[in-house]
Amino acid sequence: MKAATWMMAALAVAWAGTAMAEEKPAHGAGEHYETSGDQLRAAPMSQPGAQPGPQLSAAEFTRAKQIYFERCAGCHGVLRKGATGKPLTTDITRERGFDALKAFITYGSAAGMPNWGSSGQLSEAEVDLMAKYLLNEPPQPPEFGMDEIKATWKVQIPADKRPARKMNTLDLSNLFSVTLRDSGEIALIDGASKNIVSIIKTGYAVHISRISASGRYLYVIGRDAKINLIDLWMEKPETVAEVKIGMEARSVETSKFKGFEDKYAIAGAYWPPQFVIMDGNTLEPKKIVSTRGMTSDKQEYHPEPRVASIVASHFKPEFVVNVKETGLILLVDYSDIKNLKVTSIEAERFLHDGGFDASKRYFLVAANARNKIAVVDTKEDKLVGMVEVGATPHPGRGTNFVHPKFGPVWATGHLGDDSVALIGTDPKGHPKQAWTKVASLTGQGGGSLFLKTHPKSKNLWVDTTLNPDADVAASIAVFDINNLDKPAEVLPIAKWAGISDGAPRVVQPEYNKAGDEVWISVWNAKDKVSAIVVVDDKTRKLKSVIKDPRLITPTGKFNVTNTLHDVY
Repeated sequence: MKAATWMMAALAVAWAGTAMAEEKPAHGAGEHYETSGDQLRAAPMSQPGAQPGPQLSAAEFTRAKQIYFERCAGCHGVLRKGATGKPLTTDITRERGFDALKAFITYGSAAGMPNWGSSGQLSEAEVDLMAKYLLNEPPQPPEFGMDEIKATWKVQIPADKRPARKMNTLDLSNLFSVTLRDSGEIALIDGASKNIVSIIKTGYAVHISRISASGRYLYVIGRDAKINLIDLWMEKPETVAEVKIGMEARSVETSKFKGFEDKYAIAGAYWPPQFVIMDGNTLEPKKIVSTRGMTSDKQEYHPEPRVASIVASHFKPEFVVNVKETGLILLVDYSDIKNLKVTSIEAERFLHDGGFDASKRYFLVAANARNKIAVVDTKEDKLVGMVEVGATPHPGRGTNFVHPKFGPVWATGHLGDDSVALIGTDPKGHPKQAWTKVASLTGQGGGSLFLKTHPKSKNLWVDTTLNPDADVAASIAVFDINNLDKPAEVLPIAKWAGISDGAPRVVQPEYNKAGDEVWISVWNAKDKVSAIVVVDDKTRKLKSVIKDPRLITPTGKFNVTNTLHDVY
C-alpha cells in the first residue's frame, strides 16, 4: 500500500476512535440499517452564508446535499446531530479537518461506517466534495405544517359515496399487502390462490401496512411520508384518500380501542420531527405534535427527534409513539384530541421498532444503538423493564412463543451479531424470568431484520437479510421451539425461487391466517427477477413460488388478520 494510502487509513482509524466513539452501531448498520433521507435530496434549501468552511459553488452545494440525503442522513440525521451514526456537526468536523474526513468517508470503519470511496460507490472527487460539505454548516430543510399537509390532502371517494357492504368475493381475512419497494406500489395477494388481486400505486418505498379495527381499510405509508387509504370493500380495492404528513416518514397506525374503531389514524415523520393525527375515514389532518425536545439521558435539547414506530394500545384509547433520538415513549391519549394528553416515559435513546407480548399488554421496543429492549406496561402506563440484549437489536415487531423451560417469551434478532435474544414476558406465572434475557439462540449471523412464529406453529423463522455473505442473505434459519438446543435448519429460499441472477436477499417471514404457511420475500434489484416463496410450516418444504413481472422488489408482507390482531 502506498504511503499516502496508509496515512489515509490511519486517519480513518483515528477518526473512528475519537470523534465517532460515542455510539457504536453494529457492522453494516451504517450502510443498510437506517435508510437514507433521500426524500429530502431535492427539497429547496438555501446554502448557509459565509463561514469558515471551504466555499462551495451553487452546483457543488446542490450535488453534495443530494449525496448527503441519499447516503448519510438516515444514520447521521438531517441536521447532522447523530442517530445510529455519529454526530457530524462542524465543531467536530472542523477539529478533525479535511484529511481525516476524507479518510473516514473513503475507508469507513469497523463500527459500521461504509467505505464509500474504496468501494467505488463515491468517486474521489465526490469524496473530496463531501469532506468539504461536512466542514460547512448543514442547510435547514423546510418545515411541513398544517397548511402544507392540507395542500396534499385528497379524498378521491368521499365516505358517503363508498359501498355500504363488501362488494367483492375476496377473503379479506387472509389477504396480504405486499410492499413493492422500488416501484412505489403495493400488491394485494390472495392468501389461498396466491394470485395478485391488485397493484396499487402508493408513495415511495412503502414502509408498513396497517389495517383498521373494522378490517375494512388498509393504510400504507411511504418513506416520502405519503399515506394511502385503501378501501378493501370496493369491487376492486383502491385508494379513496391520501395525504403527506411531512417530507420523510416511517410509521402509521389506527385507533383500535372499543368505541374508537376506525375513528383516527396517526402517522409519525422523520422530517419534520412530528406526528400527525388524522380522521380515520378521510385522512383529514386534525392535530400536529412536534417531538423536538430534551433527550432522556443527558436532558439535552435535540432538534431532530424522529418518530420511529407507533402501535395502538389494546387497553386504552392511546397510541404508543416511539421517538428515536430523545429515547422517549409517548402515550398519546386520543379520547380528546382537542385537549390532548401525552404521557412521556423516559426509556433509552435510539428507539426503533417493537411489538406487544402475547397478552398485548406489554410493549417491547428496541433501543438499537444502546443494545437494549425497553418494556412498557400499556395498562399501567409505565416503564417496567430495560433488558440488555445483543448488538443492535432489530426485532421488527418481534415474535412470541412459549419456551419449554421459561414460559412465554418475546424474541428479537440482531443486526450486529448472530444471536436471537429471548425475553421472559410472564410476570405472574414466571416472575423471576420476567423482563430478563432468559436465553440466547445462535443464528446464521448478523444482519437479521425480522423473525416470526405463530400461536399454531412450533417453528421460529429468522432472516439474515443484510448479512454480507450472499448465501446467508439468500437463506433463512428455522428453529424447533420444542428443541431449542438443536441447531437451526437452514433453508435455501432464493434457490427454491429459482433466482440465480443478481444478489437476491431473503426478507421478512410472514404467516398466513391459518398459521400453516410462511410467506418469504426474495428481494432482488429493481431490474432483476424477485419472488415470494411459500413454505409449508409443518414440513418446512417448498409449497409454491409466486413470480410475476409486477412483483418488483417485494419486501414487507402484511397478512390482514395477523396485522389487525397483532399476531406475531
